[in-house]
Amino acid sequence: MGGMPLNDMPWWRWRSNVRSALHMLSDPVFHQEYWLAGLEGYGDVTDAVYRLVEDTWLDNWSAEKYVGTIFRDSGEAALVDLAVLRVLRIMHQVGADAPVSAYLEHHGWPEAVRAAREAHVRLATSDGDDPDVVPTSLDVLRIMTRSA
Repeated sequence: MGGMPLNDMPWWRWRSNVRSALHMLSDPVFHQEYWLAGLEGYGDVTDAVYRLVEDTWLDNWSAEKYVGTIFRDSGEAALVDLAVLRVLRIMHQVGADAPVSAYLEHHGWPEAVRAAREAHVRLATSDGDDPDVVPTSLDVLRIMTRSA
């Protein structure tokens, strides 16, 4: 998220959290090398889901509500809505406290990853960022959302 224009969206801090969550949820290599390996500083699947929906309430209403504040257009909002629905369905089935492996082994996980990837690529590209870089740590995200 290094190239993201932090001040061009009114609720850029929320956008940063949503983007971070989608980025982590959308990267199967990251899942293996960071989450399954237990590397500190990146949270886990549950943490990413909470970052995705916590401030935005995307678990209660559509991302369309945030077009112009968090999301640039209805296309971004629709992709985010789809990713949220896919990931939340799995979270409710395996349980919020489930280990990372329970998510990754769930039959619906590949589709959730695909939906998160489509949303992540759209948001990253809209912000002028490379969608294929490795996700940043939560410490870096905290620093980025405190400054500006």
